[in-house]
Amino acid sequence: MKIHPAAQVAPAARIDDSAEIGPFCVVGPDVTIGPGTRLLAHVFADGPLTIGAENVFYPYSTVGVAPQDLKYRGERSETRIGDRNQIREFCTIHRGTEGGGGLTRVGDGNLLQAYAHVAHDCVVGSHCILAHGATLGGHVIVEDYAVVGAHCGVHQFCVVGGHAYVGGYSVITQDVLPFALVVTERGAKTFGVNKVGLERRGFAKAEVQALHKAFRILTKSGLNIDRAVERIRAEAPDGEHLRRVLEFIEKSQRGFVK
Repeated sequence: MKIHPAAQVAPAARIDDSAEIGPFCVVGPDVTIGPGTRLLAHVFADGPLTIGAENVFYPYSTVGVAPQDLKYRGERSETRIGDRNQIREFCTIHRGTEGGGGLTRVGDGNLLQAYAHVAHDCVVGSHCILAHGATLGGHVIVEDYAVVGAHCGVHQFCVVGGHAYVGGYSVITQDVLPFALVVTERGAKTFGVNKVGLERRGFAKAEVQALHKAFRILTKSGLNIDRAVERIRAEAPDGEHLRRVLEFIEKSQRGFVK
């Protein structure tokens, strides 16, 4: 394996022969690094931590470090990183806490741009983008293909639904519906469906139109949530993606951004 002589790697660390550890990296004893993963330089990796295959960690990123939670008392918790992620400069990913399930998890194929922060007990799905300076409070869930824009703050325990797009500098204190386009203007608002993103991912025109109709009912009709859902079920064409939105509403614990 390629370990730079200026790196500090604990003898107990488990590193695949094809991985690369660059200069001035620090790798702790309870760390597993999979094939093809590269720590370019000045990366700090602390365990318990499992990193999959073909990830790239850029300089000054930290992964698996203790959470910023005053309730944390050093109990064993862990971080799991999937495959083919890009973790850019100065990103921070903290391991879980006992009260939050003990696990912080990042899926596959994600891009975490510079200074993004993934706090304790967060779950980031696959093919997501956390733009420059995006910040996830503890216990946040970001579902697959979601985009969290630059310098956004996502409150603890919120869920950002799949394929949603959160515009830059937004402050998210409630759940974000799947497929939604959400931007803060002195309070977060849903402006409709993430049309461009869905078209890029091959969604059929009819599917986008059905979601658009449902979102107009939710955000423009003036109905309360229960009556809006009834109207959607009666008027909007049924489909897999629409059912996903309605299931998301039913499960939401904090309400969602209208």
